[in-house]
Amino acid sequence: MTLKSMTGFGRSSGVHGETSWHWEVRSVNGRGLELRFRMPSGLEGLEIKARSLAQEMLARGNCTLNLTLRREAGELAIRLNEAALNQALAAAKRAQGLTQLAAPGLDALLGMRGVVEVVEGEESEEAHAKLEDALLKGLGIALGQLVAARKAEGARLTTVMANQLSQIASLVERAASASARQPVAIMQRLSEQIARLIESSSGLDPERLHQEALLLAAKTDIQEELDRLRSHVTAAQDLLAQDQPVGRRLEFLAQEFNREANTICSKASDIEISRTGLELKTVIDQLREQVQNIE
Repeated sequence: MTLKSMTGFGRSSGVHGETSWHWEVRSVNGRGLELRFRMPSGLEGLEIKARSLAQEMLARGNCTLNLTLRREAGELAIRLNEAALNQALAAAKRAQGLTQLAAPGLDALLGMRGVVEVVEGEESEEAHAKLEDALLKGLGIALGQLVAARKAEGARLTTVMANQLSQIASLVERAASASARQPVAIMQRLSEQIARLIESSSGLDPERLHQEALLLAAKTDIQEELDRLRSHVTAAQDLLAQDQPVGRRLEFLAQEFNREANTICSKASDIEISRTGLELKTVIDQLREQVQNIE
């Protein structure tokens, strides 16, 4: 099973009757599903159906759907615009009265713009419905290609993120086994701190210093952060094995990864743990970049 990316492209073309059509669909990252249609006028009913189809096949992403149509020359009809002819006759009579010239002939009147119109035969509702059905099927093909492209990209991203999670798990175990976290090292560090404080001020109570040192050691312990990171790695690996949209949950986990790594860096009392924490942050940032593209 693989996840889907939100980046992809698809296209399809076809001919229906005297109309050739071409769909292009492309998508990029988005917080939700945003569909933007670019279609010729007169296809408002098709857009409603096309939007429903896209919502069935896509869960997230900013998607642009372009449709271009080209109509071949069909049957033409010559139509007389009687209103325009009457206006032309009235204008001709008025001009004759003003100039005393001969009245224009019929050929001159018919040659005036708008009096005679050449129009294409009107498309019946049934023919229009069949065209919309053909266009909708074409969109389904283009969306299918888009989904296939998103799956292919998702498979690549899944491999990348799986490797990053393995790196995070390895760094967590490195931090857990750091020499500075061993009981002997902790006790030695505390003893040295207490000894330095006693030497610098003879008025300090050794017992109180011992208690304060233990509190400081508890504050710098990173065991809880390491346990949570292990849990987050397991949860993220489980999500990678699914074939449904999990991008939002992965984004949340990536934020939690970053929070724990920041805490480890702030608590680090040893250069080894500090370096490991910085490496963790680097890998987690890389993981967050990939997660942003998951559906």
